[in-house]
Amino acid sequence: MLKNLFSFSDRYRILHQTWFAFFLTFVCWFNFAPFATTIGKELHLAPEQIKTLGICNLALTIPARLIIGMLLDRFGPRITYSILLMFAAVPCLATALAQDFNQLVFSRLLMGIVGSGFVVGIRMVAEWFQPKEMGITQGIYGGWGNFGAFGAEFVLPILAVSTSIFAGGASNWRLAIALTGIIAAIYGVIYYNSVQDTPAGKVYKKPKKNGSLEVTSIKSFWAMIVSNFGLIFALGLLAWRLEQKNIRFLTLSQMYLTWLLLAGLFAYQSYKAWQVNRELLIGKKTYAPSERFQFGQVALLEFTYITSFGSELAVVSMLPAFFEKTFALEHVVAGMIAATYPFLNLISRPSGGLISDKFRSRKWTMTIISAGIGVSYFMAHFINSNWPIPLAIAVTMFAAYFAQAGCGATYSIVPLIKKEATGQIAGNVGAYGNFGGVVYLTIFSLTDASTLFSTMGLAAIVCAFMCAFFLKEPKGSFAAVYEGELPVTATENPTFLAEE
Repeated sequence: MLKNLFSFSDRYRILHQTWFAFFLTFVCWFNFAPFATTIGKELHLAPEQIKTLGICNLALTIPARLIIGMLLDRFGPRITYSILLMFAAVPCLATALAQDFNQLVFSRLLMGIVGSGFVVGIRMVAEWFQPKEMGITQGIYGGWGNFGAFGAEFVLPILAVSTSIFAGGASNWRLAIALTGIIAAIYGVIYYNSVQDTPAGKVYKKPKKNGSLEVTSIKSFWAMIVSNFGLIFALGLLAWRLEQKNIRFLTLSQMYLTWLLLAGLFAYQSYKAWQVNRELLIGKKTYAPSERFQFGQVALLEFTYITSFGSELAVVSMLPAFFEKTFALEHVVAGMIAATYPFLNLISRPSGGLISDKFRSRKWTMTIISAGIGVSYFMAHFINSNWPIPLAIAVTMFAAYFAQAGCGATYSIVPLIKKEATGQIAGNVGAYGNFGGVVYLTIFSLTDASTLFSTMGLAAIVCAFMCAFFLKEPKGSFAAVYEGELPVTATENPTFLAEE
């Protein structure tokens, strides 16, 4: 598979077009971070308001990934991704035109929806590649797509400075942010007209029921309900943050109203889950062993994604300002240095998936990498202004490698749990990455960077122990075909046959 990686024919073309779609959504999603301090000065924002905007950027991705996962399983990745890319123009233009904090809150909340694009490509790649290749292909998709955060933090400041002539000599951040949305929308049209959901002759499997994930045991049902509550809790935490002093985006009564609406959303989610799984819960339906999966395994993957992608989201959001303030750097220089963290996505996330494929144990790969995340963030805890900048960069890149490899290792497992529900499962796991980002950035907004790093390190060590004792190796982890599917014939897809 690796020798054909840079081919642009058949399934490799789909892989490259899909990771580039994810790349553009990430550029849009993180187009605010490199300009945070500049925008703060221009619009007279308090430091607490800037930190809160980072949380807003992640918040709606939590429900969006769940919704996008369900739409994806029903309508397919081609339509879902194309619409999402075109929608990206809306929050990008809204951010570029914003004149105050309130307008930025609305635009960044909408931008969170764009961050849900990751889920779509997980299903697309799973349709085109075999289980034994799942680690490396999902790692390439996720890693090269996550490289969009580097594109945002490295390229956008240069673009803003080089076009400053059109902004009276000041950083032209408005033009840079607007262009990201326009380019994404154009690519959305291109993507719709140039990809297909499955290889020729292969049927796109859909869940039998929509509205919630169909589980296969009563224990899994209650685990899913608890999981859903965790995501609602993260949104409630954001509402609380928006009410605090120096923010005051919400009044106390508006915060309570938001909590009431979130309680209603949780009740509706729970009802839909009961409706989809009613026959199981009342004892009228049982599942054959080949159809069963444990939601507890999904929950463990949610935890691994909190410690990997959740920490990555937090660090990418705060690192430019952290380097700028810690080492008294210009924002363009600080943004370029901070871009070394997402830069590693090119190799680190794919390597996490590749190690998972080659090590022949997805469980122990996940365990070891989680421990690495913990150790590296404990090291980052000690960074201060007395450190040489190269050493600070080296430590953050060390942490970046393990966090991003953890993302690749997590999603080498996700598509293997239950193929036809990959969108919903990927949505749940992905949403918990954002849950982690929201919780971590809330902690950061109330404390400081060293506390953030130590908190993320402790969570990752706990996760490593959980994986060691409770994570199970998925059935058919290294098979040539998915369980219950027939091999693709030579006439249907000669590329598949030739490479098996």
